Amino acid sequence: MLTFRLVVTMAVLWMLLSGYFKAQLLILGVMSVALVIYLAHRMGVLTHRGHPIYFRFFHIFKYWAWLAKEILVSNIDVTKRILSRQMPIRPTLRRVTATPKSDMGRAIYANSITLTPGTTAINFTPDGDILVHALHEDSLHELEGGEMAEHIKDVEPHFKPLEPAP
Repeated sequence: MLTFRLVVTMAVLWMLLSGYFKAQLLILGVMSVALVIYLAHRMGVLTHRGHPIYFRFFHIFKYWAWLAKEILVSNIDVTKRILSRQMPIRPTLRRVTATPKSDMGRAIYANSITLTPGTTAINFTPDGDILVHALHEDSLHELEGGEMAEHIKDVEPHFKPLEPAP
C-alpha cells in the first residue's frame, strides 16, 4: 500500500511540475518513478518503521501565522541592526534546549530557528540540544524563553504510547 501511494504521489508531482503531457516526457516520468521505487526498495526506505509525518492539522495554520509574524519582526530587527550604528551586533553561539517531544517536532524547531532571520540552527547535539548561531544574544534569550517550542508542541500529534507487541 505504501509503495502504491508513493507511486501515485510521485507521478502526480511529476505531471504537476513538468506541465507537459508529451509522450517523451511521460515515458521519462514513468522511468524516473520506476527508478526511485526500485532504489527505495533496495535501500529499505519503504520498510523502515520511522516516525510517520503527522501533525495536528488546524494547529499548523496557527503556527504558520505565528511564524510568519516572527519572521517579519526578526527581519525588521536585523535590518535595524545592520543600518543603525547604535544597535550592537554581537554574534553568539549557544546551545538551546529542544523541548518538542518528537523527532519531527525537533526538526520543525530547528528549521523554524533557521527561517527566522538573525538565527541559524547549526547542529543537534548528542544530548538533544540545538547549537544556534545568533546575530545578537537577544534572539537567543527569546528562544530560551520557549515561546517557539510551545507553539511547536501544539502542532505535534498527541499519540498514546504504543503497547508492546505480544
